[in-house]
Amino acid sequence: MKTILLATDFSERSDRAFRRASLLARQVGATLVVVHVVDDDQPRRILDSEREAAAGLLEDLRATVRRVDGIACETRLVLADPFAGIAQAAAESAADLLVIGPHRRQALRDVFVGTTAERTIRSVTTPVLMVNAPPVAPYAHVMLTTDLSDGAAAAARAATRLGIAGEARRSILHVVDAPVGHLVLGGNVAPEGRAAYRDDARSEAARELAAFVEATGLGTLRQSPRLSGAAPADAILEAAREEAADLVVVGTHGRSGLAKLFLGSVAEAVLRKADRDVLAVPPAAA
Repeated sequence: MKTILLATDFSERSDRAFRRASLLARQVGATLVVVHVVDDDQPRRILDSEREAAAGLLEDLRATVRRVDGIACETRLVLADPFAGIAQAAAESAADLLVIGPHRRQALRDVFVGTTAERTIRSVTTPVLMVNAPPVAPYAHVMLTTDLSDGAAAAARAATRLGIAGEARRSILHVVDAPVGHLVLGGNVAPEGRAAYRDDARSEAARELAAFVEATGLGTLRQSPRLSGAAPADAILEAAREEAADLVVVGTHGRSGLAKLFLGSVAEAVLRKADRDVLAVPPAAA
């Protein structure tokens, strides 16, 4: 990576993203570009006041990053709708990575679609790192995920090229849907028969995953085929917790072939529910 773009609204959520972006910039020797977007759909007096305050905060941040962290840092102030302004800054700065804080989780209902985070992720061609956990050190375990599709292969390669993993342990997870097997076997099959079915399914998943890793050229990494009756996103996050992965990598489009402007349902659910950092890689980033 040469350029890391950090989107900030100067909140505590953005502070997490800033600290992770700084760690990554130092790790790979990249320039950090900090962007703040002032919503231009408001009265002129308020707009001018917010723009002036934001410009001062950005300048203080730039000076601190350069002086204290020793990182090359630039700032951008954009007047636009928040998600459109972030996408504009990502394109203009030719950013290799966009770093954002977690989306706001509502108290009664966790809504992701329509938030600035979701609209930004589906509007840019740059990999997006959503920072959910407080950064304390470089990543220790980066977990790639795959549905064995071409999109997943491209996302895994793109994530590897970014160099985010550094010296971290790397693994790749393939979740296989298991409910069909239970329906076929029913309750009249002996436990050993159900165990044999699971063993066969797990062995087949392991063979498919090994072939995928070899064909994709991902190198040496731990391969984790997993049978699960849970929703794919829930199974991914459960595996990440069990294996202490502090970064989960997802492609934003997989087998479903959804329209370009919409996130794949699995990626959307992972981003919505994650309690750890998630790197979302769009097809154009591959």
